[in-house]
Amino acid sequence: MLTVRAPATSANLGSGFDVFGVALDRPADVVRVEKADEISIEVTGVGSQYIPEDPDKNTVGAVAEALDAPARIEIDKGVRPASGLGSSAASAAAAAVGLNELYDRGHTREELVPIAAKGEAVVSGDAHDDNVAPSIMGGFTIATDDGVTKVDADIPLVACLPDIVVSTRDARRVVPESARVEQLVETVGWAATLTTGMHRDDPALVGEGMNDTVVTPARAELIDGYSQVRDAALDAGATGVTISGAGPTVIAACEDGDRRAVGTAMIDQFNAVGVEARVYQTEIGDGATLF
Repeated sequence: MLTVRAPATSANLGSGFDVFGVALDRPADVVRVEKADEISIEVTGVGSQYIPEDPDKNTVGAVAEALDAPARIEIDKGVRPASGLGSSAASAAAAAVGLNELYDRGHTREELVPIAAKGEAVVSGDAHDDNVAPSIMGGFTIATDDGVTKVDADIPLVACLPDIVVSTRDARRVVPESARVEQLVETVGWAATLTTGMHRDDPALVGEGMNDTVVTPARAELIDGYSQVRDAALDAGATGVTISGAGPTVIAACEDGDRRAVGTAMIDQFNAVGVEARVYQTEIGDGATLF
């Protein structure tokens, strides 16, 4: 039996819709795989009651099929489903790394990304690499049709998860179908700024690059109190704030010494609008780890 820890992730980061992603130091899923004659899945942990154990309806089942690697698979969820923290991606990433090793398939980490994305498509309806790439490879990733570019970055982050459910499918329905040229120009500038910030380990540049006037405002309508939480985090020292993935998690970049104040401000503002929340004081972390 092999055990794999795969981290939660934050995709988009404002200006990098369907392209940017980061691995978070915490939380994470832990997946155990053992060779078997057929695929079986057992799920425990946070939100496990909402996750199907039928291999045809679970992310890891699709991964096992793609790798031709039947196994007994145990998933201990640390990443809540429908959180905007890459819950399905974490399970898929862990399964891909574990089964690749268990059956000695010989795939590189980058080659495992599209395989894990097939698993995530079971949940979201589309195969996107922006969550599975950092969960497998770690760091800050830029996922395009030509492959994945990884940057080892060191940026303090605060992820605040409210007790709200926003499904990926619902979040995709509200994405605008078009944007003005001015918005595209702005987005390119912010994306370039964020990428530079990752290379320089500069929270100020990363925070500035989290701006977005196309996707984030539409998705913010699905999250009670988002604007108040964002303002409070910025007032508390955050260098930038945006929606993590499809939401409802709100993620902030900041200096290391400001994480506690930023997290407290975000929780307080969610509470002020009647929404309970929890916070993760985290940072950009490693990808899936075998142990």
